[in-house]
Amino acid sequence: MDFNLKQYGIEVENILRNGERSVLYESAIRLEQGSAISSSGALMCYSGKRTGRSPKDKRIVRHKKSEMNIDWGAVNFEMDEHTFMVNRERAIDYFNTRNNLYVVDAFAGWDPKYRLKIRIICTRAYHALFMENMLIMPIPEELASFGEPDYIVFNGGSFPANSFTTTMTSKTSIGLSLERKEMVILGTEYAGEMKKGIFSIMNYLMPLENVLPMHCSANVGETGDVTVLFGLSGTGKTTLSADPKRKLIGDDEHCWTGDGIFNIEGGCYAKAIDLSEEHEPDIFRAIRYGTVLENVVFDPQTRVVDYTDTTITQNTRASYPIGFIENTQIPCIAGHPKHIIFLTCDAFGVLPPVAKLTPEQASYHFISGYTAKVAGTEMGVQEPSATFSACFGAAFMMWHPNEYAKLLAKKMKEHQTQAWLVNTGWIGGDYGTGSRIKLKYTRAILDAIHHGDFDGVATHEEENFGLAIPSICPGVPSEILIPENTWADKAKFRKIKDKLVQLFVDNFTKFESKVSPEIRAAGPKI
Repeated sequence: MDFNLKQYGIEVENILRNGERSVLYESAIRLEQGSAISSSGALMCYSGKRTGRSPKDKRIVRHKKSEMNIDWGAVNFEMDEHTFMVNRERAIDYFNTRNNLYVVDAFAGWDPKYRLKIRIICTRAYHALFMENMLIMPIPEELASFGEPDYIVFNGGSFPANSFTTTMTSKTSIGLSLERKEMVILGTEYAGEMKKGIFSIMNYLMPLENVLPMHCSANVGETGDVTVLFGLSGTGKTTLSADPKRKLIGDDEHCWTGDGIFNIEGGCYAKAIDLSEEHEPDIFRAIRYGTVLENVVFDPQTRVVDYTDTTITQNTRASYPIGFIENTQIPCIAGHPKHIIFLTCDAFGVLPPVAKLTPEQASYHFISGYTAKVAGTEMGVQEPSATFSACFGAAFMMWHPNEYAKLLAKKMKEHQTQAWLVNTGWIGGDYGTGSRIKLKYTRAILDAIHHGDFDGVATHEEENFGLAIPSICPGVPSEILIPENTWADKAKFRKIKDKLVQLFVDNFTKFESKVSPEIRAAGPKI
């Protein structure tokens, strides 16, 4: 097919558009240093110096048409149009030095009413295969009539930004122009920048159509009951959504419309650290021919991956089409959520394994977006550190968090959706003293939510957060449901709990002026 990129000033003639996996494998092995095939058939690639996103280098062009809608500040940094065009020209100049380019023309969003046509232009076969996994690939008839894309990603990430360019803080730049409908990547080969850049675009566009974009996983039961799971990295969002008793809708990015929910993506992007068939069988078995493994360490003779080895990075990843998960709902569209679950990994050991939330509490915890991470143990055990990320995805939210919270509250009220707080972190003490809640207990809690086992069950009202904690749960020891009962040192529990409450209160001060008194009152009391 006669296809070129000359309308963008790109003169390269050897362009592979929507290449077959086998061809992309061959190109990666032949042209990209360090690429190899794992013993299970996955393509193993390295992303270079950057092994994770670079949020401080992501900028949005300030324009009179959109500037009033964007929550400028610590997440959404601004860029002027001239600087964007300088970087765009730099990427195109770089493209024109290459012998080969790759193009992926595909869709973001399974619902035809809201989907975007996305064009990826990149220099690495690894990036092309990654995006063929993460977007929704068109069938031949759709590709033939694809036409002009809605948004274009110019991924020149193998070439650095010029650090002397205005507002550049490093040789990495991820720039987005909503008016030009273009994104330019320089100085980072981490593939996740493309995926999350498209999510950021959806986060801006969807609220304009009264649609709620969500950084969440989702699945559906046999009766059509949908559950949405919010949670930051390490809380179990991907693991718990891959439930053998329920069909997976998606593991990371969804939208809630007037008809129900749809997955934005065509694939999954799972953490690979400590992956095992025993604990995460669906994800483990999805790593096969067509999957991209990023920055993993493997045996050079057997090509067996060591998922426990974090020599390169702790952020090892696997990207695969959602159809690689056996029990999947395709098309990835379903009805309105019956349950919303906020996952947190509370390493302080304070929050209960499960609690039922009021609508106001749901809005409060959605805006807070709390989890706690282990600080590190290289120089001995240190105390956990709290992480708050508004809407459980602050890095990708373009509007003020309250705009998303209002949409969530409205949709929950319209469809009588019940919200829950589920802690996948520590009990019996904080990190270093207690132990992490067993995965089988968390799965039992989710089963109880789905089966209605908490309906009519007596609850214990926790005094500071006002949480309604069920007194019993099938398959879970009752003594662990109320955290204080599991601590031997009650005075220490009280002290750490007071600290966590204060952290919540301090974090929420920046949102108080834009939320209702009812939501403010739903927060914890000192």
